[in-house]
Amino acid sequence: SQKHLNSSKSECVCVVQEHDVETAHGVLHVTMRGVVKGNQPTILTYHDIGLNHKSCFNTLFNFEDMQEVTQHFSVLHVDAPGQQDNAPIFPTGYQYPTMEELAEMLPPVLSKVKSVIGIGVGAGAYVLTKLAMDKPNLVEGLILINIDLCAKGWVDWAASKLSSWTSSLVDNIMAHHFTSQEELLENKEIVQTLRLHISQDIPQENLALFFSSYENRIDMDVDRPIPGLTGGDIVTCPALLVVGDISPAVDAVVDCNSRLDPTMTTLLKMADCGGLPQVVQPGKLAEAIKYFVQGMGYSEYLSALPAAGMTRLIRSRSRASSGAQLRSRPSSWRRRPCDSGSAPPPVVRVLPEESSSGWTSDRCGSVVPVGTMVTRFSLRGV
Repeated sequence: SQKHLNSSKSECVCVVQEHDVETAHGVLHVTMRGVVKGNQPTILTYHDIGLNHKSCFNTLFNFEDMQEVTQHFSVLHVDAPGQQDNAPIFPTGYQYPTMEELAEMLPPVLSKVKSVIGIGVGAGAYVLTKLAMDKPNLVEGLILINIDLCAKGWVDWAASKLSSWTSSLVDNIMAHHFTSQEELLENKEIVQTLRLHISQDIPQENLALFFSSYENRIDMDVDRPIPGLTGGDIVTCPALLVVGDISPAVDAVVDCNSRLDPTMTTLLKMADCGGLPQVVQPGKLAEAIKYFVQGMGYSEYLSALPAAGMTRLIRSRSRASSGAQLRSRPSSWRRRPCDSGSAPPPVVRVLPEESSSGWTSDRCGSVVPVGTMVTRFSLRGV
């Protein structure tokens, strides 16, 4: 199907096309917004369990700062098999794709795009990371929210098994998104809306299969690159890892950060936010995505934020008391090497306050002027 949406801000027409694409592992429902531009990547999204592309990403993509990004790039939303609105119920005995097979379903969908910048949440982040490892020339960058590369350990497996006997599917998926009582109380409307969506909008049989596939994922064997050595299972593109500071996925995201190339990876830990940063804090996330895309060399498509709304990115090292400023990176996304050897990967944390300092120390201890494209963060480590 094809729809046309009018944008009052830009007075342009956005073409929205929905397709069902046959793959070796089944049918994928995809939604393309905009027109693929030959010299630019397409933004590719993949949602988490209990969600589909609408419930997972609509809040973020409808935010004004995010629309400034999407007006220059086509967007391809992918719904995991059977998770889209009005999806038919799978027949009894249907073999749902594994997480690895879900990644293998994507290249046929992307046959007409030059490359992609992936935005994945939870299970979707796992799928897009696997895609980046299998097809490194296809993925230019990754924005991974609540990423967990690890298979469930025996303790987690036993707890999950017990929970499946004593709790409903909806309760188990809610626990995947929220564990903090504080977050449940502060976001009652969002929590209630999500619970209704999980229980009413997605066929429970289909949802249970997707949930089981994610629960039975295998450990993704990602190696941190070693200088001077080539090969291995590595992620070769820039990556922005995002997690709320009270999210159930904090430890998993920090572990992922330790496996990726520290010269190309940034961990964004968002304050006052839990398992759904793209819903609870869409403005801050959209701002971070905008800087990420600019840092990849696409700054000519995006205007800098006004000085009055300036925010700052500050790096924090877990074993040091002094912080360092994360300045706008060059298109190569490489940091200046330190004479003292490699340092731990950067960790950043959102702060509500503005910083008045005009100078700061960089990672190697040199005093440098604060850059113009920065976002605010505290100096606490993880």
